[in-house]
Amino acid sequence: MAKITFDNRNNQFYQSLKLSVDEYFETNDIKRTGDWRLYIKTITLVGAAIAMYCGLLFFPVAPLLALLICALMGFTFASIGFSVMHDANHGSYSTKSWLNDLIGLSANALGASSFFWKQKHNIIHHTYTNVDGIDDDIAKSPIIRQCETQKWVPAHKVQHLYLIPVYALSSIFWLFFMDFTKYFTRKIYTTEAWKMTAKNHIIFWATKVSYFIFYMIIPMIVWGFGPWLLGFFLLHVVMGLTLSLVFQLAHVVENTEFENVALDETKHIETAWAEHQIKTSSNFSMNNRVISWFVGGLNFQIEHHLFPKVSHIHYPAISKIVIEKCAEFHLPYNQYSTITGAIASHFRVMKMLGKQPLVVESQQAQAA
Repeated sequence: MAKITFDNRNNQFYQSLKLSVDEYFETNDIKRTGDWRLYIKTITLVGAAIAMYCGLLFFPVAPLLALLICALMGFTFASIGFSVMHDANHGSYSTKSWLNDLIGLSANALGASSFFWKQKHNIIHHTYTNVDGIDDDIAKSPIIRQCETQKWVPAHKVQHLYLIPVYALSSIFWLFFMDFTKYFTRKIYTTEAWKMTAKNHIIFWATKVSYFIFYMIIPMIVWGFGPWLLGFFLLHVVMGLTLSLVFQLAHVVENTEFENVALDETKHIETAWAEHQIKTSSNFSMNNRVISWFVGGLNFQIEHHLFPKVSHIHYPAISKIVIEKCAEFHLPYNQYSTITGAIASHFRVMKMLGKQPLVVESQQAQAA
């Protein structure tokens, strides 16, 4: 992979911010990890998911109601990913590492792999946020073009029109293709994957097989192939759309920045790592408690990227400190007051990126 370095010599912003955040936790005598609010949320979301699954399998349900429940399950699964899995795999769910690892396997229960997620998200994305050529989260070209340095193809002219179906199919694509690609190629985009132990191999295959049994084979036996396929598809459409939109609003909007690096290139970014996170991340709906609850605090993306090992339940409180420090050090604090405003910004960016770049037009003119 490419080698990226940040200029951390002038790191006064993060040092000052960290001292203030540390003081907040010490003064209030609270842990950085989750508390009863996170545990109640876990019980609520996981309990609801189990109840809906069992209800569909063991009780007679009218077809339209069954489809509605499948859609609601997709949204609930996404919320479990945001609120439970995400904290656990960052090590911020509990002070007990074994509990974080156990709860982190909820990623596998949702069809993904906690092993690959930890490297893809915690290491690659959180270190090299919005760095084209390394950050796997913006590596969807040529299907969609997410920054100006990515290759343009004619289909991108209408990418803002086909974004919704692409996002809706993302969790199905992840389930049937992405994890297996990482497993067999031993690579996450341009980065070599971690070496897997025998335990990692067993967990990967055991949970994949379990997913297929519980979400495909058993429902097919109970419902029949056609009804199962429709319900399974609807579940993933809602889940994929919810997951994709929330994650895209965090980094691919009008007020965020991008960097580019070619494979095997050594690049020095002229800002400190913390300042890079500030400039490449954006918040939304910070005052909406309902949205914050369901998206697991990921609408406080700036706080999450600066303090990934702090549970999301603390983000609203420490955001006040981050805002003050950004103002003090003359740094931007990117945010949208509403989720609709953030969504509109994302689609404007994607429409703009779909336009044919001038360099391509020039090359075509010369060829003609």
